[in-house]
Amino acid sequence: MSELKATPKAISGPSSFIDDRIGAGSFLKRNMRKIFPDHWSFLLGEIALYSFIILLLTGTFLTFWFQPSMGHVEYNGPYAPLQGVMMSEAYASALELSFEVRGGLLMRQMHHWAALLFVAGMMVHMLRVFFTGAYRKPRELNWVIGVLLLTLALAEGLTGYSLPDDLLSGAGLRITEGVAISLPLVGTYITFFLFGGEYPGVDVISRFYSLHILLIPGIILALVSAHMVLMWVQKHTQMPGKGRDNKNVVGAPFYPAFMLKAGAYFLFTFAVIAGLGTFAQINPIWIFGPYNPADISAGSQPDFYMGFLEGSLRLMVPWEINLGGTNTWGTLPLSVIIPALVPMGIIMTGLALYPFLEQWITGDRREHHIADRPRNNPHRTSIGMAAIAFYGVLWLLGANDELSWVFSISLNWTTYIGRVAVFVLPVIAYIVTYRICLGLQRSDAAIIGHGVESGVIKRLPHGEFIEIHTPPADDIEAHMRGKEAVPMVPVLVDSAGIPPKGMRGPIGKLRARMSRAYGGEKIPLDDGHGHDGHGDDHAAIGTGGDEKSITH
Repeated sequence: MSELKATPKAISGPSSFIDDRIGAGSFLKRNMRKIFPDHWSFLLGEIALYSFIILLLTGTFLTFWFQPSMGHVEYNGPYAPLQGVMMSEAYASALELSFEVRGGLLMRQMHHWAALLFVAGMMVHMLRVFFTGAYRKPRELNWVIGVLLLTLALAEGLTGYSLPDDLLSGAGLRITEGVAISLPLVGTYITFFLFGGEYPGVDVISRFYSLHILLIPGIILALVSAHMVLMWVQKHTQMPGKGRDNKNVVGAPFYPAFMLKAGAYFLFTFAVIAGLGTFAQINPIWIFGPYNPADISAGSQPDFYMGFLEGSLRLMVPWEINLGGTNTWGTLPLSVIIPALVPMGIIMTGLALYPFLEQWITGDRREHHIADRPRNNPHRTSIGMAAIAFYGVLWLLGANDELSWVFSISLNWTTYIGRVAVFVLPVIAYIVTYRICLGLQRSDAAIIGHGVESGVIKRLPHGEFIEIHTPPADDIEAHMRGKEAVPMVPVLVDSAGIPPKGMRGPIGKLRARMSRAYGGEKIPLDDGHGHDGHGDDHAAIGTGGDEKSITH
């Protein structure tokens, strides 16, 4: 129900206690009764939220022992293979955390796993919001905040990944330096600011440490708070179903139902991360050794969220522009600039602008509180799958050397195939997804029109055998009937055949064509009982021969 008839005692008691002392009882009573929809997909965002909380807790523990310094020391700790080796204080303190601090290795690994789950949770949550159209008015601002959060999470992961100053993270830091210094005009300044001089400098660990534990987490915390407040004010979207519309919310109250569920889910997330930190080794820095700019390991791979940038660098052709023709003014290394900026720019900029582009194409400025089923907006779903294919190829080819070694394929051929696949696979993904969406819409129309297969075979008087179909359950039917046609921009011409001012010219004509292609009803739901001459038999319920109309 969208509202409760009476305030539960579990809410009224604490609210009265607080109201008698600070006068906030009415505020708490109203918000504690807020209804939250009950659907499993809405918990995906909570994975990211709870992972972030665990990151803050474990990260606080690690700061007590980690030394963000590049000063050289001789290692005399308990790990015998590295005794007597010169290394940075940062790496030495990371080894101390791993071998000497009680629970230190567990905290390190939990922190790393929580970071991976944080980014993965944000990605899956964003996909859920995108495919269901939950970014539409009035939630565009919250969607943009989510895109900023994902971007900051990548930067947070990069800075944290580099802090131990081991050989693996140093290889990633070398790539970061190469990307930064390749930027025209500002590259040298950025590099010297980060590293405190020529690479590797003396300040990069301490500066990354400040970014990692202060600046970026502070911004993320502020954006997460704003994200949650906006979600609270605008209320959650809900999946289409029986008794649900744009003016109500069907679910359970925030207190106690949702709080108990959220608390249990947090503990479950914590248990998974603790289990991974205990039993699944990650980032064994003692095996890699301290970073030395002259050394590099074969087969080094970054964490998964940076894999697509690694892949774009490996796939890019060796293009460069020598300014002035004789390298007089410098060189633009397009083989670094393009893969470092373009894929990230396409994905993040496309995500941030998509709600506004869709609104411009469809002309739909209504408020939406009912989420779409992905199949019911086939173009949006196909665009999303094309983007996933684009990202997936870059991510996979970030390990082209590993693929080449494991499958005994030429490294050059894996690169050539990747260069073709990064353009071809998104197109194939778009076409296949679009056809699948239409097929699923036809399946829904068939269920509405014919009913559900009952498994009961009936022989007609003239000898034909048919299967009796029964009407779908009310909640399933309501879920399917929540489908709405994708809006289109109305193009009304006047008596002289001239379209409105905004639809004239090349831009207006392009918008009209895009709106016709993107919007409209692709496969209408059939309200009848079939088209094969056996409508009544197919719609009959196989108990007593009664019939039930499923026409609305």
